[in-house]
Amino acid sequence: MKQKDQNLSRHDQVVLKEHEKLPPRLMYEIVRHHGTAELNRPANALIFSGITAGIVITFSFVFKAILTALLPANAIWTPLIANMGYTVGFLLVILGHLQLFTENTITTVVPLFHPLTFGKLRKVLRLWGIVFVSNIIGTAIAAAFLLNSHLFSVEFVAALNQITRHVASLSVSENLIRGIPAGILIASLVWMLPTAGNKFILIFFFIYLISLGEFTHVVVGSAEMLYGLYQGHVSLSQYFFSFLIPTGLGNIIGGTGIFTLLIYGQVNDELPDTE
Repeated sequence: MKQKDQNLSRHDQVVLKEHEKLPPRLMYEIVRHHGTAELNRPANALIFSGITAGIVITFSFVFKAILTALLPANAIWTPLIANMGYTVGFLLVILGHLQLFTENTITTVVPLFHPLTFGKLRKVLRLWGIVFVSNIIGTAIAAAFLLNSHLFSVEFVAALNQITRHVASLSVSENLIRGIPAGILIASLVWMLPTAGNKFILIFFFIYLISLGEFTHVVVGSAEMLYGLYQGHVSLSQYFFSFLIPTGLGNIIGGTGIFTLLIYGQVNDELPDTE
């Protein structure tokens, strides 16, 4: 400890330590440790967690629709309130520590580097594949449940269809480009969570920005598009080729190709070799 710190009382030293800024290298190590644990989880655990996440995150679609239906249609402030509903599913998934594909574009990629090995790459691709498919299965189950005629009023169903038609109207290039900032924001959220004092507020703020900016998220959007598919508003080719593939690619580019690689470049020279 520096000489000037030794002149402080024990209480002052504790306060000083609590307010020290955590170095990026240690933040990287926290995410790497968590990612390594995820990569070693058994397939069954990943599958059940991923399906649950897909079901639960559909509440983002549902509560955005509910608020849309309850608020005045032509009020300029309506989107500011309605988009808050989009945060619900993410809060449940992230605070519940469920497997969400877009979180893994940073969490499980961080352990991949330093040093990069084929074994690590194989583990990352395995986890990505399991979680992505499981998330999509979860959204398929949830979207089918939303069709139940006893579940919602006519107004809520109209709002669900309104959101679905808007998502379905986006082109391949729009889904790809809008998926990139969503991927960056999710990766930024995951990066900041370990040191966040109030995780609820942090998650709410970042996800609210994704919805407010109309950025595309592959898992929530899957629930929205599958609901439209079941209703006959969306074709199967539209779901896969116009939405799922370009949006997923955009989320990966933003989360892994931009944010995670830049963070790695920031701390690369400070990291010890790890296997």
